[in-house]
Amino acid sequence: MIARSEEIAEKIHTYHPEVETGLFRRAYEFSSKMHRGQTRLSGEPYLSHPLEVAAILTELKLDMTTIVAGLLHDILEDTPVKPEQLRVLFGEEVAFLVEGLTKISRMEFKTRVEAQAENFRKMILAMAKDIRIILIKLADRLHNMRTLHYLPPQRQREIAQETLDIYAPLANRMGIAWLKWELEDLAFRTLQSEICLELEQKVAKRREDRENYIRELLGIVKGKLEEFGFKGEVKGRPKHYFSIWQKMRKQGISFEEVYDLIAIRITTDTKMNCYAILGLIHSLWTPVPGRFKDYIAVPKSNLYQSLHTTVIGPKGERVEFQIRTEEMHRVAEEGIAAHWKYKEKQVLGEKAEAQFAWLRQLLEWQRDLPDAREFMETVKVDLFPDAVYALTPKGDVKELPKGSTPIDFAYSIHSDVGNQCVAAKVNGKIVPLKYELKTGDIVAIQAQPGHVPSRDWLKIVKTSRARQRIKHWIKTEERKHSTQLGAELLDRELRRADLSLGRFQKSEELHRVAQEMSLSTGEDLLAAIGYGKVSALQVAHRLLPEESRFRAREEQRPLKRPAQEVKSVRLGSIDQVLLHYAKCCGPLPGDPIVGFVTRGRGLTVHQADCPNLAHPAFDRERMVQVDWDRVERSPRPVRITVRTVDRPGMLAGVSAAITAMEANISQAEVSTTEDRRAQCHFMVEVLDVQHLNRVMRKIQDVDGVLSVRRTPAA
Repeated sequence: MIARSEEIAEKIHTYHPEVETGLFRRAYEFSSKMHRGQTRLSGEPYLSHPLEVAAILTELKLDMTTIVAGLLHDILEDTPVKPEQLRVLFGEEVAFLVEGLTKISRMEFKTRVEAQAENFRKMILAMAKDIRIILIKLADRLHNMRTLHYLPPQRQREIAQETLDIYAPLANRMGIAWLKWELEDLAFRTLQSEICLELEQKVAKRREDRENYIRELLGIVKGKLEEFGFKGEVKGRPKHYFSIWQKMRKQGISFEEVYDLIAIRITTDTKMNCYAILGLIHSLWTPVPGRFKDYIAVPKSNLYQSLHTTVIGPKGERVEFQIRTEEMHRVAEEGIAAHWKYKEKQVLGEKAEAQFAWLRQLLEWQRDLPDAREFMETVKVDLFPDAVYALTPKGDVKELPKGSTPIDFAYSIHSDVGNQCVAAKVNGKIVPLKYELKTGDIVAIQAQPGHVPSRDWLKIVKTSRARQRIKHWIKTEERKHSTQLGAELLDRELRRADLSLGRFQKSEELHRVAQEMSLSTGEDLLAAIGYGKVSALQVAHRLLPEESRFRAREEQRPLKRPAQEVKSVRLGSIDQVLLHYAKCCGPLPGDPIVGFVTRGRGLTVHQADCPNLAHPAFDRERMVQVDWDRVERSPRPVRITVRTVDRPGMLAGVSAAITAMEANISQAEVSTTEDRRAQCHFMVEVLDVQHLNRVMRKIQDVDGVLSVRRTPAA
């Protein structure tokens, strides 16, 4: 152990020769003393784990404070040491980092999913305070993955899946490529052991040929660089197992069909030479169309820069070349750690600050999403690496997940631009808002003041930002409409006692009742009534004077004002989240309707003569008068049953009749009986009752149709 600690101290001096390693040695002695007698499942002394975590942090060339914190990262959790002792012995910074890591580890939850989600949220919060906390956590996870085989099989799979879902993408998002690759391969070996073993064997069979091929290729490239006077270091590396398997799975190909198993990296001195060497490579071998990516001109959001191209190399093999400067390579290997301000106490550059802006965005999301699982699912979208790079008309680059739409692009500019987006031009042409953007697209958003987002946008947007902005707008509108509906319902109940809601809104009475019912304000109370969480009758009884309550309880007592003066709720004024159409009767525009406040779901609309409304268990106090919105003309589904004679072409004739009346068939079921009759059930989308009647008359005119009737949904 002592020898290993000395190796780590020497490694620190290789990239930070001026630093004093006395702090590290004192931390080692303290950790050794406090962990004495503790062992890992492997049987090794427990101290081996924090030592290896510290060694991994030196690979990232991190500062002394971070490495010492890595060495002590389990000290508060597994020993009697208190934070105060750490502050005295090793300083405020080390104690802060170790405490941040311990808070993540000590949480307990009812379920594994809940634990994983909340742990992830805590990591993001800790990371926003000090990025070094997550770097230590990644190093901790890497060493645990290297020794995963000592755990029970089920626990191995859980940790491996979590690593693949969260830690590997997080390492990638922070630009630490080698860490991402190793985490992926270790997780792959656990989760798909048979596939991984088979892949390793296949790669091993071709290894000798592959190594000979790489040596030949390197010789050619090095010779050409010298011939043309380019400075450059050339290295070859095989593809990682997980990336090979991903390619096979995504493209549906066999191992033998994966051609570009080799990647050649060329590191040179200047950006200009990167492009010059790219031209040289393309002059030697034919580039594969569509496989050139310029991450120098358009860096990835994790600051990665490089030129990527795939060519048809010697013997017809595909070879990927990555060309970058030495500084770009350092960033690619160390990621965010390459810019770490704690190294030299320096101010971060503009590009590095952009990466920290992403972390600040994560902090904003966690505040907007109180549910930890929803937060984790949201962030996972932005952690995964597939991306497209689209441009504004001014040339600003926006990095978006693969499959993003102009709506995502609009929200990446500003929330107001997203909310007011009505159309988009891509490369000068109008495109649908569901169009999937491609790298290089120039996107111009057309916004219209006063326009609002559509709930349907949630089905097509890809970015977390767009999804959260749309949901935020919907929740705001939902509350506004639920408050309006709640006010209508409560006012109706108060009218039974010759009172009105306005009287109570001007006094403190509504606020008093809200607090009695564990709500903050009178508005919260009205919203709860609209959502169906609180009964309007219950609230009315709390508001009414004692002498008025008896009269209000008389179920059949008519309202003081004529029934026709009771204000109805117009359906178009209610948010679609709060509005549901009963499946039992399938009301259509034109049908007489009533509303029913369903607990926790808002308003359900029934036909006025729906049999379910007459059920003894049906609470008539929850009924609301409602009217159809005269403006809305969107199709609604209705079920019709058609009885016909059973003969060829009958179904085609009925379908043609429906289509002729400009109605869409969304579903059809046909059954036949022994007496040569057929029964057809259609789900048809119509605008209103009049439209349905025209459709039914047209069907009735078809020769062989015996009857047509509207039926409840199955």
